[in-house]
Amino acid sequence: HGTQDMYQTFLGEQRHYGVTQKAATGIIYAFGAICGGTVVGYLSQKWGRRRSMISCAAVGILLIPVWVFSPGFTLLVIGGFAMQFMVQGAWGIVPVHLNELSPSAVRGTFPGFAYQLGNLFAANTAVVEARLADHFRGASAQPDYAKALAVFTFVIFLTLMLLAAIGPEKRGKEF
Repeated sequence: HGTQDMYQTFLGEQRHYGVTQKAATGIIYAFGAICGGTVVGYLSQKWGRRRSMISCAAVGILLIPVWVFSPGFTLLVIGGFAMQFMVQGAWGIVPVHLNELSPSAVRGTFPGFAYQLGNLFAANTAVVEARLADHFRGASAQPDYAKALAVFTFVIFLTLMLLAAIGPEKRGKEF
């Protein structure tokens, strides 16, 4: 949510892109998410869930500048594709990781419950990012959505890396 909910607002309000450019960017970064979820999901069978999540989060952090601070439209689109590739690469394997960690007695309930609990916490993301943008007003006195998106995404990726690093791995668990 943190990389998508306010991205269209950033493109329109801060970069002054029109509906066509915002729509094209959205389509391209959605395709990046599809590719990331598919490719990293496959690779996580070999690399492990935790290593895959940590790798995607680390690369995602490195992509923040091209994703929101690029000077032109083309680089923002490339950054959007790459960022969503990493986001869905990391988060797309969370359900199977939760399933593998779940005790047998609650395997049918726990992963979905935990995932939806995460969505509950993420529901307020746009509000938090909008307030951050308002706090980070630039020289033009306009909200700085780029800085807000960058800070929020950095913190989320760092948190994901920490939680994945300290958590267990049960890849390949038989059901």
